[in-house]
Amino acid sequence: MPRFLPFRGLRYTTDDLAAVACPPYDVIDDDERTVLADRHIRNAVHLILPGGPAETRYTAAAALLEDWQRRGFLATDPDPRFYGYRMRFRDDAGRQRTTDGILGALELPDAAGTGDVLPHERTLPKAKSDRLALLRATRANLDPIWGLSPGAGLGVLAASGTPLVTCTDTHGVDHYLSAIDDPATILAIEEAVASAPVVLADGHHRFETAITYRDEQRVAGQPHPGDDAIMCLIVELAADQLFVQPIHRLLSDAPGGFDLRAALRSHFNVISAGPNTPDGVDALCSRMDAEGGLGLADAAGLALLVPDDDDPDRSDAARFEASVTPALGEAIAVTYRDDAKTCASLVDKGVANAAVLLRPVTVAQIRAAAGARTRMPQKTTFFAPKPRTGAVFRSLDADS
Repeated sequence: MPRFLPFRGLRYTTDDLAAVACPPYDVIDDDERTVLADRHIRNAVHLILPGGPAETRYTAAAALLEDWQRRGFLATDPDPRFYGYRMRFRDDAGRQRTTDGILGALELPDAAGTGDVLPHERTLPKAKSDRLALLRATRANLDPIWGLSPGAGLGVLAASGTPLVTCTDTHGVDHYLSAIDDPATILAIEEAVASAPVVLADGHHRFETAITYRDEQRVAGQPHPGDDAIMCLIVELAADQLFVQPIHRLLSDAPGGFDLRAALRSHFNVISAGPNTPDGVDALCSRMDAEGGLGLADAAGLALLVPDDDDPDRSDAARFEASVTPALGEAIAVTYRDDAKTCASLVDKGVANAAVLLRPVTVAQIRAAAGARTRMPQKTTFFAPKPRTGAVFRSLDADS
């Protein structure tokens, strides 16, 4: 069963977490990276998305991490502990919600997809090579992956810690980090997580990268206990703890004269949904939820794509892969965004040829895919909000 262990966190010595923390690397675009880098000279973005020449950026990040520790800007906690992590936010419907998770060190399996840590998405090679280079240089888990556990009571255990630091991010989400030092609570967390397999929610690239790095170290004759685990935020696998948003598909580089609607009619009933306006996108998303189907924004406006199949358990991401991708041909590029209105706006401005809008995958679909040990397509799930990178780091050498 999964082993989930406390660790000695490496943390900023400042209480101004808002200045030094940032979102995870994979949701930061170039403009936001600039803003974060300018916000504070020691913002965590300098570590997770280091600038400079490609051949030296990762060693530069490692040098920064070492320098900040030497100068006392980062310090390692004296004893291993779990860390409670709470996020309070409002969802898209304006409802107040809370996610309570626990940060710890999740032991890695022999290989991805084996053992009792179950991935649910496929991954992209480029992202893995980038994160591997950073891990090799820094020997640190700089931001946590997400795991989901059906272990009952984890939310209550997560909320039992001693407050350490808090901040509010630019989206209005409140983040709270606490220390869980009580031996009985630590044991209860370990036993709860060990009671059932852990489903990976987010961070598949970092998870597979950590396995690759551990194996490299073993082959090189340099095994280290710290390499056998990865920092993970584990949240109870319950609908009231999780807010899952869709990841939409932007289509670019279509050849001249390509008629996407005509190409899609072999698998979908294409129903016109009016002009491409913000209100129109809202109405289209409501129809997608009520009637089923995908959304489309293209040069002709908006449309509802009602699939020919009626499989209620099939995710929209799987349906896109099976029914939309073959219609695109090799020339059309697919990129990913999590905001439907932004996607539609990019189409309206001519930045993209079209956008296919998806509904969010359900908790039941995630559980079913992981339980069957099958992988959903890459970029299927977007768990929100995102924990702040910089609340705590995990050095692979801290417990040696």
